[in-house]
Amino acid sequence: MTEAITYLKSNQSIFPGEGKPIRGFIFACTDKSERECFERLLFATDKMYGSIVTRIRKGDILFLNNVDTDTIYGIFMSVSDGGVNIDHHAFNGRYPYQVKVEPLANRIAIPNARKILAKFSARRNTPLFGERLLYFLDEFRPKHLALVKDSQDATSDELISKLADKIRANNAEVDIEEEIPLIESTTFWDFPKQSYGITKKGNNKYPGVTPALIIYNMIWRYTDPGDLVVDPMCGSGTTIDVCLAEKRKAKGYDIVSTRPDIIQNDARKIPLEDNSVDMVFIDSPYGDNIKYNNHPDNIGNISAESENFYDELEKVMVECHRILKDGKALGWLIGDQWVKREFTPVGFGIYDRLCKYFEPVDIICVNRRSQSSNTDVWHNRARRFNFYLRGFKYLLIVRKTSTSVTNCNNRKIQWAYYERSGQ
Repeated sequence: MTEAITYLKSNQSIFPGEGKPIRGFIFACTDKSERECFERLLFATDKMYGSIVTRIRKGDILFLNNVDTDTIYGIFMSVSDGGVNIDHHAFNGRYPYQVKVEPLANRIAIPNARKILAKFSARRNTPLFGERLLYFLDEFRPKHLALVKDSQDATSDELISKLADKIRANNAEVDIEEEIPLIESTTFWDFPKQSYGITKKGNNKYPGVTPALIIYNMIWRYTDPGDLVVDPMCGSGTTIDVCLAEKRKAKGYDIVSTRPDIIQNDARKIPLEDNSVDMVFIDSPYGDNIKYNNHPDNIGNISAESENFYDELEKVMVECHRILKDGKALGWLIGDQWVKREFTPVGFGIYDRLCKYFEPVDIICVNRRSQSSNTDVWHNRARRFNFYLRGFKYLLIVRKTSTSVTNCNNRKIQWAYYERSGQ
């Protein structure tokens, strides 16, 4: 342990530079994985918490919670940025999202971890920063613990004090979310806000702007950091902004560019090579109900009641299939239409065309919170004149069929049947 103390005391570059706040993160382990965490000085997790790990930078503070023994260990500092497969051999590849750590002098084990974490409302996706982090650090000061003292306790307390001074120096600045979003677990998504995090994603004044957390969920389920994501109908650039925040590469195109990093291009002819893209996301027009721009080739000028609307979007599907790598996913956001007492199931029409080229993965129902008709006046009209306001959109998730996909015909499925309660 002396080597770790010498390293941290002499190598001051482990602390973030001026202007960069220090944040705290909590990792979890089991009895089975604890030893490897300490032997390799590597904390790791699976993709479910990948978005937390990729926000960690060198000099952040880390804690390890053994969920089997209800023990929390501290204090560790990250000596690398969080990344993917820093050590390919660690944990038999089960936990690819990793960060290298060093202990800050003594490694302290505190029992009743659940109680401590609850006291600070601390979870893996709720980073600690500012005053909350300072109070959490105090739990690990040797003078506050009923431990057997040794010669390193004074060093531990001294380093914690220096660390606390660093935290106070940038206490007013916040550069991370209070709660990092976890990916959705059901097929119903409901996002109260258009954006997330501390930086703006897209322009919430843009007509038909995409909720950023739809793209966030798509890229964290179907891509890894460094992968290329393409949005052929990029609008105000939400896809680009989310990819930048989540460490993906992005290319955004639109028939009319709204900002410099969106390339002006018709989605029916995407200027990319075959099999070169890791994911495609499209929030296409739902018909001619929204005035996006005056470009003569804008598909959004075609009525969804016309077969030509689906024919033109099918050309976009063909291009998406061409540029996608085998086995990679496409997410297509679409809504139905009700206008002048006529209902048009636009989502079904798009799904039918997509299935000509792609393998279905799933369909997500996305709550339409921000539509202009979500007012008391329109709700009153819907009740009075016997029609329904559009309450959801479809997120159609499909996959380019990989040559390695197993034939699923005649699958044998064993269902688990349960008795109804109360009978």
